[in-house]
Amino acid sequence: MSYLDYGATSFHKPPQVSRAVERAMHVCASPGRGGYAAAEQAARVVFRAREEAGRLFSCRPEQVVFTMNCTHGLNIAIRSLVHPGGRVVISGFEHNAVTRPLHALNAALTVAGEKLFDWEDTLACFDRALQPGVEAAVVTHVSNVFGYILPLEDIARMCRDRGIPLIVDAAQSAGVLPLDFEGLGAAFLAMPGHKGLYGPQGTGLLLCSGDAQPLLYGGTGSMSREQTMPEELPDRLEAGTQNVPGIAGLGAGMAWVRRRGPENLLLREHALLTLCAGKLSEGGLRVFSGPHQAATLSYLPHGDCEEEAQRLAEHGFALRAGLHCAPLAHRSAGTLETGTVRLSLGFDTTREDIEAFCACAARGKIRHPR
Repeated sequence: MSYLDYGATSFHKPPQVSRAVERAMHVCASPGRGGYAAAEQAARVVFRAREEAGRLFSCRPEQVVFTMNCTHGLNIAIRSLVHPGGRVVISGFEHNAVTRPLHALNAALTVAGEKLFDWEDTLACFDRALQPGVEAAVVTHVSNVFGYILPLEDIARMCRDRGIPLIVDAAQSAGVLPLDFEGLGAAFLAMPGHKGLYGPQGTGLLLCSGDAQPLLYGGTGSMSREQTMPEELPDRLEAGTQNVPGIAGLGAGMAWVRRRGPENLLLREHALLTLCAGKLSEGGLRVFSGPHQAATLSYLPHGDCEEEAQRLAEHGFALRAGLHCAPLAHRSAGTLETGTVRLSLGFDTTREDIEAFCACAARGKIRHPR
């Protein structure tokens, strides 16, 4: 199988990740729940993962909150900043992990920037939208559908200058693009563990610059006499037993990414993406590519997107078709009625994978009789 769906999950992992998960299952109990060796070993594993995140994302270990996934972190961040009916600015490429929590709060949304691969338009739209009275801005760093890298640093500067808290959805950029949490000055930055960080599913990180409101309430192994959640991070947001094997694997994945450098991983993957975009275009397919693009590519086949993805799967290519849980992005790009076929590359994608895929995609062309 040629796996081309890293935007959904990194199905293939560096071997260090699975080894760390297995070791944790053998030697770790629950951190903060005892003074015996297995509990203390668990506490060390969890803290080392916080330190690894701090090194990779330029933050302090106590700012690192472990979550179940990126969606979990985004819900915490949004609930911490946005009141029911509050005004929020979002980009035109947000995932349902952003728009559904905001819809549940009946937030008044301003969509800023709906042109693909156009930083000038995106920044002009945010400049107009970030006005007094806005409670928060929520911005995806990279579109999960089209790979569009938004001008996050410039948007963050606008938010800082105007005193508007920023929530960053780094689902597609963590481990793929350099991220400097301290430099951004964002209120929150949410990310999954299982995509570009190559950790297990069911893991995620939320980086917090200040106070946050708990989404879950319960035991933390600290301040047990109190019936309110602890004030200090990360305990305030980590109720219940932690996924220690998952965190161990995530820590190993982050260390692997940091040693190689996200920018180096992206450089290789983007070269393959450029090759793919060119070959698909030569085959007469509509390809969504442009400047400021990460290692994700969408295109329109000559027939139904879902049927084309199924045909490709039967030939050994794993990728995704449809709306990709991001109808707003498809509305912005004009593909809401059709969806797209999406491929997203990872550390072990090869040139041979891309050439074989493009040849197979070209064979799906419908030839009309003259």
